[in-house]
Order: sequence, then structure tokens, then C-alpha cells
Amino acid sequence: MTEQQRPLPSDFFKDWKQREALAESMIPLIGKLYRERNVSCYMYGKSMVNKSVTDLMKAHRFVRQVEQSELSEFDSHPIIESMASLSLGPAHIDIGKMVLKRQRQEDSRTVEEFVREELADIIQSDIKPLPQAQDVVLYGFGRIGRLVARLLVEKAGGGDVLRLKAIVIRKSKAANDLEKRAALLRRDSVHGSFKGTIRVLEEENVLVINGNPVKVIYANAPSEVDYTEYGISNAIVVDNTGVWRDEEGLRGHLRPGASKVILTAPGKGDIPNIVYGINDHEITPDREVVSAASCTTNAIVPVLKCLLDEFGVEHGHVETVHAYTNDQNLIDNYHSGDRRGRSAALNMVLTSTGAAKAVAKAIPELAGKLTGNAIRVPTPNVSMAILNLQLGRETTVAELNEFIRDKALHSSLMQQIGYTISTEAVSTDFVGSRQACVLDSQATIVEGKSAVLYCWYDNEFGYSCQVLRCLEKMAGVSWPLYPQPVA
Repeated sequence: MTEQQRPLPSDFFKDWKQREALAESMIPLIGKLYRERNVSCYMYGKSMVNKSVTDLMKAHRFVRQVEQSELSEFDSHPIIESMASLSLGPAHIDIGKMVLKRQRQEDSRTVEEFVREELADIIQSDIKPLPQAQDVVLYGFGRIGRLVARLLVEKAGGGDVLRLKAIVIRKSKAANDLEKRAALLRRDSVHGSFKGTIRVLEEENVLVINGNPVKVIYANAPSEVDYTEYGISNAIVVDNTGVWRDEEGLRGHLRPGASKVILTAPGKGDIPNIVYGINDHEITPDREVVSAASCTTNAIVPVLKCLLDEFGVEHGHVETVHAYTNDQNLIDNYHSGDRRGRSAALNMVLTSTGAAKAVAKAIPELAGKLTGNAIRVPTPNVSMAILNLQLGRETTVAELNEFIRDKALHSSLMQQIGYTISTEAVSTDFVGSRQACVLDSQATIVEGKSAVLYCWYDNEFGYSCQVLRCLEKMAGVSWPLYPQPVA
């Protein structure tokens, strides 16, 4: 960690107002880069697009906390201003890491020289992430389906990457079915209001979401749909119903106009269970059906892979403290599963999880080395995975935490692993987290080879972000990244 620190201001209020003004002036620059050039700006992995002044200032503060290095709007604004003056091609650029790179190198170049040389490969570039826009269809519109829809619209950019074209659902008995579907997208009790506008075109069965027209197709089964009738071609279907879990069932989605399928649940048989960042290399151009595994598998696999590579893992147990789900009952009623018939809102419910065994599909070296259970608790979202492991060598809390911190901030797994140093963190603090999991560093326990790690994860939104990353990989989306992440 760098020790570079900016002197404390003599007038904190004046300093705040100056930084506030700089953050405010960043917003149109960041927006223009995104809308006109498909350049997305980040602050240590946190998106800076469509954010408020306070959001941007808090993102800067996050870097100062986890890096113990001063990073101010005084440093980042010139970088963004210089980027906006250049004709850049599509890219993902981490402004915070650009600033820290320049500081740590004690670079003698001017900001303009530094930015121009760092981004030389994309100046005047017309190479797009995709040759043409990729059509996407959501089959089902439940918790995960609606969050993936939000993400697809949020990341629409110039409209030439992933394009949500249709949603397939069963027709309800309600006369105002379409308006009710739109209402669930507009307002969410956990994730808040949708950031944008939704127009309902009843006669056309269309939802116009932030200017994106999305056809709502009513069907009882995939066999009833011909996507070409709706101007859809070569689409990737995201099945978020969980009704079909095997190869034969999921191939039923490969109808006219649809060429590939992603399941948002663990797949059965030989279907690859993909944890993006770990085994997404299995998503090859000729692969037609994949699973994005489960939220818990996505939460634990990245951390387990890092620990395996660095320390070794002899054996362990994964205990998941999981938010209740739609599968449970609000009040006691019949349920085919053990214990799940009891009220989800009133009980902690001990149940099983396949996540520990599913790890082996992504990390074969851990086959047979992990056991697992789950406790469903009366919260609607955000879960915790407790990894109780016997490592291959002795370590310390400081060494293990620093290792994960570095992976979370500087490796290619920064989208999958987050890191918090807060001693006051609780579950609601992680609603909306985009990482697959966030290590609670203050809770880590190590004694010799024995280690216990506590990993928070938004089992809805964080998982949906992983689904979207798999979707991009399946579509062949490729973004230049700056600065380049460490492997």
C-alpha cells in the first residue's frame, strides 16, 4: 500500500465545496463519454456512469479507505477532462487506478501527456465490443429476470452491444397484466425504484424502458414462440424460470430467432455451471447451452480458487446464512421439502445446499473436499457464506486479509471479490453490491492452517451481475480495459 497522503485541509467545509463542484462538473463529461463513445468510467470497479455528486464523492472516499492512499476529486477531474478532449473508442477505464498509477510512478508527464500515452491504443479507434448488436430475450420475469432487465437497460450505451428485445411470460388472468409487470419493474421493495422511465403500450404489448422498446410475448412453453415473427434474430435466451434444468429441456428454447441459452440456476447433467471469472473459458463460440450456477456457488468459488492457488485447501465446510426465497411459505403450509413449509418470515430454517458440491464443476481440484449446509433466515435479500477451511500451509489474519484485499482491488477478479474494512457492516449494507461476494476482513479468523472467512453477497443483484457477465461472454463482447488488471 502506498503511504502518499494529502495534507488535511485547514477549512474542511471549503474543501468539501470545492470537491463537490469538481464532482458535479465530472457528470456531463462522464455522460458524454458513455453516450457518444461507449466509454464507461469506473472508480476502483464502481461505475461512475449516471451517478449523483454524492455517489461520486463516496466512491473516491472508498478508495482512500481500502488503499490508505489519498485520492481526491482534485486528482481525478483532470484525468476525466483530458479523456473527454480525446476521440476515444469504446473501453472500460478505471479512473481511480489511472490516478494511483500516475501517483505511484511519480510521473513527470503532464496529465494530458499521461492520458494520451496510456490510452494511445483507443484514440481514434472505431473497434466496437461487438460487430453488431446482440439480441437478448428474457424467458421469465421474476426476481432475477427483472434485475437482469435493469442491468441490460443500464448498460445499453449507444445501443450497439446487448439489446433487450423481448420478455416471455405466461398470461395472467388480470386485465391489466402488462401494467402490473411494469409496476414490478418500476418499484422494488429491496432494490428501490428503477432509475429511468417505463412506458406501457397495451395494444402493442410493448414496454418502452428508457427508450428501449421491449416486446412482451405471452406463451406457456418455448415451443409456442417463433422469435423471427417479432424481428428478433440470433438471440440469447436467459431462462430465469428454473423450470428446465437439463440439456434437453433448455434446448427447447432454441427456436427460430434464438441460438443460445443461459440458465440462471444450477444446470443438471453435463451442462457447464459457469462462475464468471473462474471457468468462463468454457463458454466457447460453439457452446449453445450453459448455466450461470447458483448465487452461493458464485459467491464462494472465486475466494476458494484464490485460497487454493496461494495456500492450498485440504478440506472444509461451507455454511450459508441465506435470505429466504419465493420457494418458501410466508406462513406454515405444505411444502415438499423438509422444513421449508414453516414460515419464512418467522423462522431460521435449516436446509441443504448443493453449492459445496457444485464447486467441483468450477474447481475440479476441490472435488470431495467440501461439505455444506444452509440456514434460511427472515431477511429478504443478502446472504453470507462462512468458509471454515483447513489450508495447505499456515498463515495469519494479516497475510490472508492482505492477499484477498489485493485480489479484490488489483486482480482480474475485482468484479467477483469485494473487500470491506468496516467494523459496523451488516447485511443491508450490501444490497446492490455488484461483486459475487465481499469479504468481511474484520471477521477473519486464522489459527495455523485453520481459517474461517465470512463472505457477504447480494444473492439477487450480485448474482444478476454475474449472469450479465456470462451473457456478455456468450455474445462475444470484448472491452479494452485500462489500466490492464493484474492476472
